[in-house]
Amino acid sequence: MDETKPDGVYGAPPAELVAIPEKAVPFSPLEPGARALEECTEGGLASLTMLAPPGTLERRYTLALGLRALAPAGRLTALAPKDKGGSRLRKELVGFGCTVAEEARRHYRICTVTRPAQLSGIDEAVAAGGMRFAEDLGLWTQPGIFSWDRVDPGSALLLEHLPSFSGRGADLGCGLGVLARAILRSPEVEALTLVDVDRRAVEAARRNVADPRAQACWADVRATGAGETGLDFVVMNPPFHDGGAEDRALGQSFIRRAAEALRPGGACWLVANRHLPYEAVMKPLFRRIALKAETGLYKIYEAHA
Repeated sequence: MDETKPDGVYGAPPAELVAIPEKAVPFSPLEPGARALEECTEGGLASLTMLAPPGTLERRYTLALGLRALAPAGRLTALAPKDKGGSRLRKELVGFGCTVAEEARRHYRICTVTRPAQLSGIDEAVAAGGMRFAEDLGLWTQPGIFSWDRVDPGSALLLEHLPSFSGRGADLGCGLGVLARAILRSPEVEALTLVDVDRRAVEAARRNVADPRAQACWADVRATGAGETGLDFVVMNPPFHDGGAEDRALGQSFIRRAAEALRPGGACWLVANRHLPYEAVMKPLFRRIALKAETGLYKIYEAHA
């Protein structure tokens, strides 16, 4: 292993299962400020420790990029829960030309390989998992982005009920920019900030929302909010899963950040799954809350600061 080259880490591998080198360079697209594995020089890493993504296309894409980034004889350690891609890791790595050492611990599969002299199938996996224009959606997208191959049903319902906005606003958790495109149809909108924690979503949104009034930011809404205050409106379909597990505090944090970003009288429009208890969080933050629509699965709220 070449000790003159840096080590890398992708995602957040459990520390109790694998050791992360002390100065490992972060590459996760879900960690604002991290480097992009796509931009890593071929052979530029001494080692890479990876929590492999659950989706097949995304996982194979990431494994392929990781192997390509390793120096000759560099080490890749890839792990995933057995039921979220872990059971397929060994076969996928063998398909790329690797000899795999595998172990099972705490419902995870942990695979370790040394980069072989010859890799196979790398270009195909990168092409299959990369950014592409989806003709059926009319949008740029990429496997791994939330609802990458369809319009999320909650967002679709929200689209049916959004009013015509004016002034300055934000789309928190913007995804591919589906809501932003609808918001910007109003000529009264002066500026719109799109924020997402997924770098790939931000890159897609920048392509999909070709409007000089829009700016897309790679940031964690929980930490930064909209990045500004005094907004006239905020629109969002807040996430409620973190790392695959339901996390109600995630959506609640979005609601708090929206309230902080709005001017007095500004409006927040949000869609939420029916089972999520957001009303209790909203009541102390907003002067007026109205249920605008509901189905068997979703609720839409308009809340005024």
